[in-house]
Amino acid sequence: MYDTILVPIDGSDSMTPIVEDAAAFAAERGASVHLLYVVDKRAFLTLAQERQDEVCEELEAKGSAALETAQETMTEFGVDAELSLRRGDPADEILDYASEIDAGLIAMGTHARFEDNILGSVSRSVVIESDIPVLATPIKAN
Repeated sequence: MYDTILVPIDGSDSMTPIVEDAAAFAAERGASVHLLYVVDKRAFLTLAQERQDEVCEELEAKGSAALETAQETMTEFGVDAELSLRRGDPADEILDYASEIDAGLIAMGTHARFEDNILGSVSRSVVIESDIPVLATPIKAN
């Protein structure tokens, strides 16, 4: 159980505690970790066609840097991590990737407040649609 953990990240500094918790959890169980960053294609809906490639490249560079930072954290905990960067709807990509790697757990952050019984749109979709356990931890705004 929980032999393979998927950790979707968004590149924000507020993800650091989520990545650290997932690293500690994986280290305790000898689990493999997959870090995923999704470039949200929905951001391009109102963008002029001639700007889309440039913006996408910028977002992919941000994603690659975020993945490398998260991988460094995993290494500090003695955990190897696979990195993946995708384009698409974040919730769909998270669920598809979890299925592809046969993940036993998705550990992710949510920007919404649980005390209001509301989840962020991506985390809400993942929690509702996932066939596997999802650990959704509230992210504190910086």
